[in-house]
Amino acid sequence: MPNAAFLDLASLDLGDLDLAPLQAQFNLTCHASTAPNQVVERLQGMHTAIINKVVLDAATLAQLPTLEQILISATGSNNVDLDYARAQGICVQNCQGYGTGSVAQHTLMLLLNLATRFSQYQRDVQAGRWQQANSFCLLDHPIEELAGKTLGILGFGELGQAVGRLAEAFGMRVLVGALPGRAQAGRPTLSELLPQVDCLTLHCPLTEQTRHLIGPNELALLPRGALLVNCGRGGLVDEQALVAALDSGHLGGAACDVLSVEPPRDGNPLLACQHPNLIITPHNAWGSRQARQTIVQQLAENAAGFASGAAPRRLV
Repeated sequence: MPNAAFLDLASLDLGDLDLAPLQAQFNLTCHASTAPNQVVERLQGMHTAIINKVVLDAATLAQLPTLEQILISATGSNNVDLDYARAQGICVQNCQGYGTGSVAQHTLMLLLNLATRFSQYQRDVQAGRWQQANSFCLLDHPIEELAGKTLGILGFGELGQAVGRLAEAFGMRVLVGALPGRAQAGRPTLSELLPQVDCLTLHCPLTEQTRHLIGPNELALLPRGALLVNCGRGGLVDEQALVAALDSGHLGGAACDVLSVEPPRDGNPLLACQHPNLIITPHNAWGSRQARQTIVQQLAENAAGFASGAAPRRLV
């Protein structure tokens, strides 16, 4: 069997996954994580590199003459020099559609938390305010029902469609907006969509055309009290403008599973924001055990396909 090294297994496996499908394809060496100065050494003599976020640039790949295949345990491939890989005949394959159920339920979880002010009530209970109440319940924060409200979705691929189905199950009306630069007949433009929605969720890729897709002008178009959920990419939203919209009271709440820089080691305007109905989760919407096991299965399928000449999910 060919030799393979998984350079950052800890980014995928918490000790709860079955790696047997992958081990059946390779003489597999696993490293929990790999520093940049360890990459070349650990891939010497390897047929296949398995990575999540480890960078394989041209200078690194040039030092790996035996490498024939790169398996990415994610969808994004910006950490691999695809042009160099193509020129050298290195097959690069990714994983796709593995986290649809996980991200969709996370999106609805965030939306429900915002609508019910769950975080605020939880903090009140933990602070002992219910125990001190004069009535049987606390109703200090406004609670909204999703039923009857309009959800705007930007990005209506497999994930956006899954979110739409869940929203409809809660009795929401779903409107899908057109993305800049795309011919999407019948869908309202951003300026047409935003004034009509009570809630907005983002599931589109980050490109030069979608960077800061939601900025100060777009936030102003949303009705007062609207809710925003971003489980797409941090750069889709102008974070400083989002803070301003929350602080002014124009937005009723926001939840983000992604930030413009991750991890946010040098701070972030949203992390500094004190709005009571702002929720930040650490880019873990994708990370259910089932989704991560699906990645293992897809990696094994990609490996088996490459060996047989099919190479599913091939990027180059």
